[in-house]
Amino acid sequence: MTVVQQILYTEQPERWWPLAKALGFVAPFAPTPEWGEFHADGVLAVHGATPEHRPGGVDVHLVVADLDAAASALASFDVERAVMDGVGEMLMVRAASGISITVSEGAVQAGVGAIAVQPIWFQEDLAEPRAILEALGFRAGITSDRPGWVEMLGDGGSIGLHTGEPRIGLSFEARGDLDALAARLQDAGFEASVVDEAFARTIRIPDPDGGDEIWINGVQDDLHGYHREG
Repeated sequence: MTVVQQILYTEQPERWWPLAKALGFVAPFAPTPEWGEFHADGVLAVHGATPEHRPGGVDVHLVVADLDAAASALASFDVERAVMDGVGEMLMVRAASGISITVSEGAVQAGVGAIAVQPIWFQEDLAEPRAILEALGFRAGITSDRPGWVEMLGDGGSIGLHTGEPRIGLSFEARGDLDALAARLQDAGFEASVVDEAFARTIRIPDPDGGDEIWINGVQDDLHGYHREG
């Protein structure tokens, strides 16, 4: 089992805490300005910005039940094993694009709730990140008929693979009534608007750090130009 932890770096952590709660995440312990965790279907981690990690930056960290098994499954990729303070032993997996993700061992619980993390991994070659994630137990969900998008499903959260300049983008997926969720966000003091996209409806929220809008995508039901794998 593999759970996705979407790590957001911000100069406004105190603003993100009520936003995470309004989205439907639950904090298992009291957050601090340096670090907070919010659990639902996958984990949103809110990390204070640093000189190395500027506001708006996003990392993907994966939590697995057995780190040795993960290392074995990733043997054909560029993987470094290291120890990080506060985390312990972990793997760093580097794609040819320069994108890196990290993996550590921990208690793995299947995702719960109506809100999920879905960070977007952008790079031109999607076969490589797909192979990395499949080695860790992810499975493909909705895929575009033309190369450009693959939804990779974990046991908690998912990762979207999208063609583009290499980076990790912040994203969420919401199940259920988007209008009700937008109203709940507005009641919590956040500007939220519902937009009809070609693939699904989405909620847009201004970024507390002043960057690009935050997207909360509804579940994709229209498969015109897409198909469901598996």
